[in-house]
Amino acid sequence: MDITTEEAQDWLPFILQTCDSTFPTGAYAHSLGLEEMVRMEQVSDEKSLLTFLQYHIVPSLIRIDLPLVRETRKAALVGNLADILEIDRMAGALRMARELRDASLWMGRRRLSMMVRIYSTPVLKAFYDVVMEDSCKGHHAVVWGTACMGVPDAVALSAYFYQSIVCFCVAAPKLIRIGQEGVQRVLTTCLSETQAVLDQAGKVTRAEIGWFDPLLEIASMRHEIASERLFIS
Repeated sequence: MDITTEEAQDWLPFILQTCDSTFPTGAYAHSLGLEEMVRMEQVSDEKSLLTFLQYHIVPSLIRIDLPLVRETRKAALVGNLADILEIDRMAGALRMARELRDASLWMGRRRLSMMVRIYSTPVLKAFYDVVMEDSCKGHHAVVWGTACMGVPDAVALSAYFYQSIVCFCVAAPKLIRIGQEGVQRVLTTCLSETQAVLDQAGKVTRAEIGWFDPLLEIASMRHEIASERLFIS
């Protein structure tokens, strides 16, 4: 993908702002299953955190989230609100554990509320109006796909991948003995596979979107009824 400096100037500020930790999505309050995986002794250090991301999170991004972002972008670019809502319904149905489903809605709806105020488009505003009437609508991947229409495909998908991995890297130091250097090593390793991840996600057709991870699903369900929790999910 060849991008000129002039082209990047159009969307780079948007990416920097909306992918920054200061953007109010509430992601800092979620571990997305990591807290219970630590309690179950599946993650305890830098090595096992990387393994967790590579074998549980990245496959889910390849098979679910990134294709959802891609399909939403296609619908948003032609102003097809009905299709965006259908993809949003799919996003909810694909998350069996309630905590993971609620986390997707929590972050998506918060991102949407801010986006429509600072980077609104007609289709984003139309989606927002529907979402505000139904608490079961507004999943994060779908919101991102709708909001970043002015960004090149590869950039939009890479940014979503980055956000998703960073969420776990932010939560990890609160849960396991790992320093900032360890977190950055894990993040660097995951991000080094970005192009390969995008290539694999690009081969997943709409009819094939889906991924089942029993261990992570069970961990999330256990976390919901845990006697003590540091994170919402």
